[in-house]
Amino acid sequence: MHPSDMTTATGEADAADEVQLVVAPGRFHRSRPRPARRREVPPELPLGLLALALVLRGPIGSLLDGPAMQTWLTIFVSVSVQALPFLVLGVVLSGALTAFVPPSALARALPRRTLLAVPVAGVAGAALPGCECGSVPIAGRLVNRGAPPAAALTFLLAAPAINPVVMVATVVAFPGRPEMAVARFAASLTTAVVVGWLWVRLGRDEWLARARRPVVEGASRWTTFTSTASHDFLHAGGFLVLGGVTAATLQVVVPRSVLDTVAGTGVVAVLSMAVLAVVLAICSEADAFVAAGLSQFSLTSRLVFLVVGPMVDIKLVALQTGVFGKAFAARFAPLTFGVAVLVSVLIGWLLL
Repeated sequence: MHPSDMTTATGEADAADEVQLVVAPGRFHRSRPRPARRREVPPELPLGLLALALVLRGPIGSLLDGPAMQTWLTIFVSVSVQALPFLVLGVVLSGALTAFVPPSALARALPRRTLLAVPVAGVAGAALPGCECGSVPIAGRLVNRGAPPAAALTFLLAAPAINPVVMVATVVAFPGRPEMAVARFAASLTTAVVVGWLWVRLGRDEWLARARRPVVEGASRWTTFTSTASHDFLHAGGFLVLGGVTAATLQVVVPRSVLDTVAGTGVVAVLSMAVLAVVLAICSEADAFVAAGLSQFSLTSRLVFLVVGPMVDIKLVALQTGVFGKAFAARFAPLTFGVAVLVSVLIGWLLL
């Protein structure tokens, strides 16, 4: 084959299916296809929603005239506006840490003995502000870099629950009750460490066989930062809106007598708040404001909500299934749920 013909053929192949043909002596080597780029949110979407709101401003305005809708809107706006600054700060710090701090540095910092590595990994979670969505792939990378699985899982649970952004948000959401932040820190860290130690005895390596590193090869640090921060904000922001809508709806639609009855029954109230945390799947930087809005429930019940949510919810179970596999998620999620509820009730009884 003439060199010019070979160049033309190679160019046509690249243009057709983005597969590069590398010339070697006497043969061609076909490289792997380039990974598809992640789809971004269309810029026309916010403009379209804004235009729709302008067109429907008349009907929307008439709906907001009722006292029930005014109450709903007040609760929803208060939850969203109070939580938004902490959500923005969390995703910015999470993107920066993901881009500029290699997971191998965390793995090297852990003690060699697993029983000591577990609490150290739990305390290290305070250094990773951000949404719990980011802790799952980081834990997977820690496992692949040689960190003890129990320590990596402890970090996974503690990072979104005890970091400074979450603690400050809890203090702001519960003014005059700093003991809520103390109880949340103690219950979350204790739960993470206990689950880690239990995994040392109960966990099996084959349950973590699917752990993998979601790293984009060749991406610059700035690209990693912007993509991580924007993804976390869009993803967590949607769940924040869902949580605000649900909290406001519960206060307006459900009769107050029903909420008072459920909230006044100790065991039922605790389990109801635990299940609600799993279903709502609210970002840890925003869940304190939703819990503060459910004032009918006791502080201990709301503490259960704050501890269970960042560790076990529907989006986390899905992420854990994708990173570690179904066998892992089917065992890890129920174990964490049970420990989180028991520890939260105990800490609430002692501190609240």
